[in-house]
Amino acid sequence: MFSGMALDYVDVGEGTLRVRHGGYGPPLLLLHGHPRTHMTWGHVADLMTPRFTVICPDLRGFGQSFQPIDSEDSRHSSKRAKALDCVELMRALGYRKFGVAGHDRGSYVAYRLAMDYPEIVTKVAVIDSIPIIEHLERIDWQFARDWFHWFFFAQSEKPERAINVDPKAWYKTIRPDLMGEEAYADLMTAIHSPAVVHGMIEDYRAGLTVDRKDELQDRADGRRISCPLLCLWSTRDDLEYFFGDPREIWRLWATNVTGHGIDSGHHVAEENPADLANSLQLFFGDG
Repeated sequence: MFSGMALDYVDVGEGTLRVRHGGYGPPLLLLHGHPRTHMTWGHVADLMTPRFTVICPDLRGFGQSFQPIDSEDSRHSSKRAKALDCVELMRALGYRKFGVAGHDRGSYVAYRLAMDYPEIVTKVAVIDSIPIIEHLERIDWQFARDWFHWFFFAQSEKPERAINVDPKAWYKTIRPDLMGEEAYADLMTAIHSPAVVHGMIEDYRAGLTVDRKDELQDRADGRRISCPLLCLWSTRDDLEYFFGDPREIWRLWATNVTGHGIDSGHHVAEENPADLANSLQLFFGDG
């Protein structure tokens, strides 16, 4: 995986991000979700680097990137803070404008990039997500049952204690046959680090505090994403089951929305990288 791509640690101001980058063509930033690192994009990156310069960082708090300082409202783990990291990363690599795609929690960073930096982000793809407050305002008992981790992770100390007892058992759905051995080993290192576990959990705490407030403010101010937005979702995951067509929800937040489902479970970059790469290439490569 990541054939011909460089592995670097880039200073973004508050700390350093581990980043894989390389390829040919326009820059495309790929942002991972929970509990992954940038390694989740390995198969997709290999398919895309002939046409795109692909940049895959570990977000702050994840993998081998820096751990932000703690605060009562988890603001240093906010999507706005992570979006700024990405802007600084891309500037350090020489890119003033770029496209961005995010999966799962990474899609919230992609959302914030497109919302806060319309002069920088040319196009955005969100994968397996809707805005945080759309989740919270549409919640029912089934969502609370199946997505209980959103609310468990918001508690203090207990989530870290539960995970650190046996990280591999907590994240029991991780499949090395799909990820590849190198990516699997990298993820095992990450989830067995108490500091990284805390950083990943802080991402969820921020989601229900400062990120939620930021989205409410976006809506109150009438702000919408102005660049083209591609909404992709895994048809064997449960997003469509709970919320219907996610494109219709994203049209409340963006002016130009297209998208479709992909035959996959939740970790689409690992389970169906060919279809995901094709969808991203068509969207980001059409001018």
